Amino acid sequence: MKITEIRFDASYIYGKDEKGMEYKQSLLWYPKLQAASEEERMKYSIGLGGIHWRNLDEDISFESFEYEDAEPSAMQRFFLTHKEINVAEFARMMGINPTLLRNYINGFKKPSKEREQEIIDYIHKLGKEMIAA
Repeated sequence: MKITEIRFDASYIYGKDEKGMEYKQSLLWYPKLQAASEEERMKYSIGLGGIHWRNLDEDISFESFEYEDAEPSAMQRFFLTHKEINVAEFARMMGINPTLLRNYINGFKKPSKEREQEIIDYIHKLGKEMIAA
């Protein structure tokens, strides 16, 4: 599959392949593109394996448009939209490996349903503690 055309809206990048099929990915996966102006977003080049934004130092592979996780999970969305959260400290408080939590957040590893729920429950616990303080 090769993306031949792209467009954006406030939340997604859309790619159309040579057969006219359209795919989308959340811009939460690409913070540089999310923060970029429309003009910056349109300064890209299409190569053999993907799309490159030289001025933003950002790349998206064609293959990534076919990934199942085009939309972040609730847990991933929380961390991707709350950069102020110290992931290493959060993981330490929860008793899990910080690298593993980063891999869950960035989609390099997929937590079990139980593990993801455990992380979400801990997020809720911290929220309740902050409200009570």
